[in-house]
Amino acid sequence: MEQILYILPRGIAIGALISAPMGPIGMLVIQRTLSKGRWPAFFTGVGAALSDLIYCLLTGFCLSFIMDFIDAHQLWIQIIGSMVLAAFGLYLYRKNPTRALKTAVPVASNYWSDFATGFLLTFSNPLILFFIIGLFARFNFILPEFEIHHHIIAYTTIFGGALLWWYGVTSLVSHLGKRINVRSLKLINRIIALVLMGMAVLGVVMALLDKHF
Repeated sequence: MEQILYILPRGIAIGALISAPMGPIGMLVIQRTLSKGRWPAFFTGVGAALSDLIYCLLTGFCLSFIMDFIDAHQLWIQIIGSMVLAAFGLYLYRKNPTRALKTAVPVASNYWSDFATGFLLTFSNPLILFFIIGLFARFNFILPEFEIHHHIIAYTTIFGGALLWWYGVTSLVSHLGKRINVRSLKLINRIIALVLMGMAVLGVVMALLDKHF
């Protein structure tokens, strides 16, 4: 019981902190909350949380191999991840979110595509592993004496912490979104798209600079 009490707050904190930075997935969740509704956005966050959980598992069980792989393929990982961001940013820029708003009655079958988008967009950025490694070290999360059930609880709480974060974000944005008029939604959509494309360009430039220097 003492070890479980040790795991629970740390796991929830790590899950929330991994999700908290307002990168591409955070902005996508906000955009979808405004244009499609709370639950499609939440399932986008669920997909991102599952991707983060996979990287946490890899970090916990395959740390040395992961570091070698990233060091050996860092250039291509950054370039491919940036291309994914650029393509998605262009898609958002061309899309008219007011159309989605006018027909904004989420259908259960669409949740899978929202989930898949969140998963793939997050999974395309394996450099988050460095952030996860830092959090694991900061919280001294995985102890040598942990047994299998401790590991199961540990990674379940990480996933739970991420879900709590996305639930809170979508709830807040959904509440504030009632004050946003339809015309401003298209502007927000384009700003998010431009930020995503800017991140993509920055990622390619930094990857090439690292390669040369």
